[in-house]
Amino acid sequence: MKRLLVLLILLFLASPVLAGEELHLFNWNNYLSKEVVTSFEKSCNCKVVQDYYSGTEEMMAKLLAGASGYDLVIPTQNAVQALIQRGFLEKLDKGGLANIKNQDPGFLNRSYDPGNVYSLPYAYTTTLIGFNEQRLKEKGIEPTSWAVIFDPQVLEKIKGKVTVMDDADELFGAALKYLGYSVNDADEKHLLLAQQVIMKAKPYWAAFNSSSYIKELTVGNIWVAHGYSSDMVQARNDALAAKRDFTVHFILPKEGAVLALDNMVIPKEAKNKKLALQFIDFLMDGKNAAGLSNDVGAGNPNAAALPFINPELKQLTAIFPDQQALATLETLEATNAKVRRLKNKLWTEIKLK
Repeated sequence: MKRLLVLLILLFLASPVLAGEELHLFNWNNYLSKEVVTSFEKSCNCKVVQDYYSGTEEMMAKLLAGASGYDLVIPTQNAVQALIQRGFLEKLDKGGLANIKNQDPGFLNRSYDPGNVYSLPYAYTTTLIGFNEQRLKEKGIEPTSWAVIFDPQVLEKIKGKVTVMDDADELFGAALKYLGYSVNDADEKHLLLAQQVIMKAKPYWAAFNSSSYIKELTVGNIWVAHGYSSDMVQARNDALAAKRDFTVHFILPKEGAVLALDNMVIPKEAKNKKLALQFIDFLMDGKNAAGLSNDVGAGNPNAAALPFINPELKQLTAIFPDQQALATLETLEATNAKVRRLKNKLWTEIKLK
């Protein structure tokens, strides 16, 4: 009897219930509060296992190539639209999402997912210019425009100290804005003009870089970076913490920029949909949602989070755009196959030459 009791205890301790469930999350790099993750893991006796991507094309390629095992994914709005069209996403059971009331109505019911059947907003960022304030002042450069990454006359002064995103949609979007067009302009002539702008600037750039520009800015290896607003906040904070002899700053270019609204979605093939819904609801709690802004520097679509967000952060127009700035921002839309083939062709030519 004693041996049987010991055996039962050992089996019970080894059971998956006590061991805890795993939530597999596919997310952008540096895009989740560590404290919020720890808090969720304690509350549900589970483990959040993260896998990362640094660009929408990378994420889409992996998912559509058959990558499985993800319970929750954080794609940008144009990727949500494409995933819905491919029948990849599970409809959200909103009956279990008590905190959905906290979401700002202005970020709901968007054209890419009317009624938020498949997605709920997670965070938003702008794609802008981060820069080394002291080094640019020494060169007599005032970074107010996309010219700081596209104008050869400006770039001549900072050659080898500039990185741009290794992302066709983002870089073409910036070039189109610089030329006075929409980031979603599909006119072949305008896309060719944007390619020419990129090609003329390319010899002056240090690299196409979508993943490590935070560190490169922080240590002073580069002086100008095209990237996400949340990353630039992190680079600024890291440089301050390291007591560098320079300050990392960032601006929304006067011509306008891309606004990315990232979302929480559950793949149809998810193995743990119930836990994924729990995590979505947990992230929509006001205090938890605020952690994303305070720890990561992202803009926040959760109205209940605003009272808990660092006041200094809320005053940064690049992170929380005012009405004037919002008027210059656009979200990327999913493109048809013809435009995608053209852009891929132009992008390949850019990378190979």
